Amino acid sequence: MLKSAGRFIFIPMTTKFPKGFLTPQEHITLLKNRGLLFEGKEQKAATYLKNIGYYRLSAYFYPLLQTPKEQHIFKQGSSFRNVMNMYRFDRKFRVLVFNEVEKIEVAFRSCITNMASEAFNDIFWMTDPQYFADTEKFNSSMAAINSELDKTKEDFIKHFKTSYSDPYPPSWMIAEILPFGNLRYIYDNLKSSSLKKQIAQYFGLQPKVFFSWLIVLGGLRNICCHHSRAWNRILPVITQNPQKTSFGWIDITQTDNRRMYYRLCMIKYLLFTISPNNTFKYKLKDLIAAYPTIDIKAMGFPENWDNEPVWR
Repeated sequence: MLKSAGRFIFIPMTTKFPKGFLTPQEHITLLKNRGLLFEGKEQKAATYLKNIGYYRLSAYFYPLLQTPKEQHIFKQGSSFRNVMNMYRFDRKFRVLVFNEVEKIEVAFRSCITNMASEAFNDIFWMTDPQYFADTEKFNSSMAAINSELDKTKEDFIKHFKTSYSDPYPPSWMIAEILPFGNLRYIYDNLKSSSLKKQIAQYFGLQPKVFFSWLIVLGGLRNICCHHSRAWNRILPVITQNPQKTSFGWIDITQTDNRRMYYRLCMIKYLLFTISPNNTFKYKLKDLIAAYPTIDIKAMGFPENWDNEPVWR
């Protein structure tokens, strides 16, 4: 598969997919032959394989494999219990992260609608091209807005349509039905640089850094929503590091910004504005303590991470 001019071009391949279907019991036999221990709980493991699926669980087999990983031989002492511990940790980790990202998303929706409505003295600013820098981007945003208005089942939108003659609802109503990705690009397309700066500074960042963080957090939110592996993932989108911060931050030289730890620090930093007395740090520490076999270094955690300024 190649990428050209923003589009993916699929090149026909001649090699057919070699793998066939295996039952849970056949998968257990395969895993045993590769050195994974089941500790006499094959029946319970078969139930997990049936309800979760071998393919989803295979992401949690991978850290237990010897090097080279391609040989699919497990490290000595690796067990299916280790696999399920990683799976359970990851599931609870995603719930924790999603709950905190939700607070940031809701705050951003409120912040952009309130600040822009006040700055422009216009509650319908979101559908007015005069406030935006790029006409093509504005038209793309309007297409998304029209699509959401056409398909939404929200009672407040139905009420507006049947009660008022305005062509579009006010910005705060539209913000409630727009996907997060569309809303962040509306922010990026604002013509007023002073307004963009005001919104970003509310969260303690500069506009370019803030926008890059919104992109990354949107991707993280999607990982959590789609139940994808999160805990030790190497993430492709790299954020801009803040050069100037309003709150405590981290030692960038000791942190891989492709790893999950960096994303957690971003969440904690943004929560300084949204929820100053949040308990995110303690929830995170409790989760890590509940699963002591989890290698948090694989998530990018440095030594004594909780003593970094962002966590204090």
